[in-house]
Amino acid sequence: MELLRIERTDKSPRVIFDPVDKQFELSGKSLPENVMEFYAPVLKWLNSYKEKPAASTEFNIKLIYFNTASSKMILDILLILEEMVEEGHEVLVRWHAYRTDEDMQEAGREYEEMVHVPFEHLVYD
Repeated sequence: MELLRIERTDKSPRVIFDPVDKQFELSGKSLPENVMEFYAPVLKWLNSYKEKPAASTEFNIKLIYFNTASSKMILDILLILEEMVEEGHEVLVRWHAYRTDEDMQEAGREYEEMVHVPFEHLVYD
């Protein structure tokens, strides 16, 4: 599979899906003008990846803000990861949040309750 890289803007997150270097990251802010258009290639890539994933996948979510429309797309990403887990693949979601950002910490806990994927919550200054 080829690398998927989308650079961060003021309204859209940085996306790095690199199966060679085993780097999977969604970071920054997510409030794109057209959330479906932005996330379509992300979901397409992940659906292809889940057919032949690496032995283990560590998925880092380092968002500092996301809007309601993006929250559905994040759940869709997590549901694809859940399918991988159900098929016997090793997946870990690392949810990163600032210590002072209780909303993002709570969002991570809520997503963890919605899907059957192992989560690691990382809080930093």
